[in-house]
Amino acid sequence: MKRLALIAASAAIAVGTAFASGNADLDIDKVNGSIHVPDSATVGKLSTVNGSIHVGDGAHAISATTVNGSIHIGANDMLESLDTVNGGIHIGTGTKIAKTVEAVNGSIALAAGADASGKVSNVNGSIALDAAHVGGGIETTSGDIDIGANSRVEGGILVNEDRSWFHFGVGRDPLIVIGPHAVVKGDLAFKRVVRLYVSDSATVGKIDGAKPIAFSGDKPPQ
Repeated sequence: MKRLALIAASAAIAVGTAFASGNADLDIDKVNGSIHVPDSATVGKLSTVNGSIHVGDGAHAISATTVNGSIHIGANDMLESLDTVNGGIHIGTGTKIAKTVEAVNGSIALAAGADASGKVSNVNGSIALDAAHVGGGIETTSGDIDIGANSRVEGGILVNEDRSWFHFGVGRDPLIVIGPHAVVKGDLAFKRVVRLYVSDSATVGKIDGAKPIAFSGDKPPQ
């Protein structure tokens, strides 16, 4: 027992040293359990199967991947990509994601000043930008999309046809809102019925598959 305790203590010291020294080669890989990266740490790939991932403020990591769990990225972080199957993704203020942000069943939220250079996509769950930037387009099937005030999207928006057998004839149409002074460059393509509201101060590309409803003020009418 003393030997096991000594090994565990040594491992903990090694991990702490790697964080303190900024070790980008430190990959953290789990099957069951959450991953917590402290503020200002530099690590490699973060991966778990059953558990959430939380990255503190001012941290650097290569990627964060989980199957059953959420991903929470703090403020002013830098990562290459985020990926989850069952869980939401939150990207903090001023954080930069160099590549893609992907979820299957879960919402995605980008806080003020967050920047995702690649595509932001999910199947089920809302996608919301708060004065944030997406460089590779936004794609969903059943989720609402809220391009908040002063947000910017390049690569357009795509809402796919819902071919899931359990959705036929039920549920509600996705709500798509392009907020005040928001900019969406590229086509807005809708392969299913949606409710599309576009602020009278927003700038958008070609719209295919939906009729936009203009609104003034901060939010569309309820």
